[in-house]
Amino acid sequence: MSSRADEHTSDPSEIRAAGMRARATAFVARVTARHRLPLDYSVTSLRVVDFLVDGLRKGGADRERAHDTLVELGAYVGEVLVRRAGAVWVDLDERQRGWFGQPVGVRMPDGRVWNPLGKVVNRFETGGPEESLQTFYLTLHGRTRRAAA
Repeated sequence: MSSRADEHTSDPSEIRAAGMRARATAFVARVTARHRLPLDYSVTSLRVVDFLVDGLRKGGADRERAHDTLVELGAYVGEVLVRRAGAVWVDLDERQRGWFGQPVGVRMPDGRVWNPLGKVVNRFETGGPEESLQTFYLTLHGRTRRAAA
């Protein structure tokens, strides 16, 4: 998994919610063809993403060099939230961009906005189990809308 310049530029102004599904799909097609990784958009597959991010870090990649791959991994994590938890991709407003440090996020059925791209970056930078992407999903609030009592 090398970082590469392609149709998915690393320019943050080019990262839009409308393109995140296609970005995740292209990433999955590319890495599963080369490595036969079980990236099937399941919650369990997020363990594979943890492993991939850890491999980037342990392989000596710096954040700048790994940026495009981290965005692709974040797109995959967000797409798991879309497919499994009812989220939708959203372009973040200026305030949210400042808070999350990313141009896109996902909005859960209860209205909460989460930052899968930033979560992947956090995993890359710290590598600790507290930044596990699978745990992120499992502890995520807002997956379902509850009826008022």
